[in-house]
Amino acid sequence: MNKVFASAAAAVADIPDGATVMSAGFGLCGNPENLIRALHDRGVKDLTIISNNCGTTDKGLGVLLAAGQVQKMIASYVGENKVFEKLFLDGKLEVELNPQGTLAERIRAGGAGIPAFYTPTGYGTVVADGKETREFAGIPCVLEMALHADFALIKAWKGDARGNLVYRKTARNFAPMMAAAARTTIAEVEELVEVGELDGDRIHTPGIYVHRILQGTGYEKPIEQRTVRKRSA
Repeated sequence: MNKVFASAAAAVADIPDGATVMSAGFGLCGNPENLIRALHDRGVKDLTIISNNCGTTDKGLGVLLAAGQVQKMIASYVGENKVFEKLFLDGKLEVELNPQGTLAERIRAGGAGIPAFYTPTGYGTVVADGKETREFAGIPCVLEMALHADFALIKAWKGDARGNLVYRKTARNFAPMMAAAARTTIAEVEELVEVGELDGDRIHTPGIYVHRILQGTGYEKPIEQRTVRKRSA
């Protein structure tokens, strides 16, 4: 039952070239920073990454993109990453853009064992090109397929040796869904606690979905765009 790994490098050591990897995070919030760095250091390539976006030019998943390790992105937002934008426009990166809610539901469906679902989102746009459509109660819908991954890289606030996880506020984002939708889920936590220390009623991701866990270190928690207002006199 002890799923603790000594380091991020050990936890990602078997991720091969060509793997499909889900990575939690919204912008730079809730990114598995240690696992992303370890994957970058391994130099694996031809990855398919499923994530809301690809970090920024030099932070988060952006380091994998800049190093030429990503072959395809399944995402909902190009965001603040100029490398992402350039590679996409130059035809050097395969990109599957999804409406954000559709992306979330495709991941959730993958974890729930639902092979596909209909949604009105995207009907009548390029999102629906080549996809089956059907009408329900007069509402035209598009068939979307569930998403699965070989590995999911997620970050939580607290976790124990059995893989039970608790997230902190909006840093939760896509992590619980991704944990359920991957064959192997690897979690890094800010605080690794003893088994039994977490309140069972407050666990967000049960350990049954987590295969490896490690204590993260050196978190930067960068902010994409810091916006402040002048302090009143």
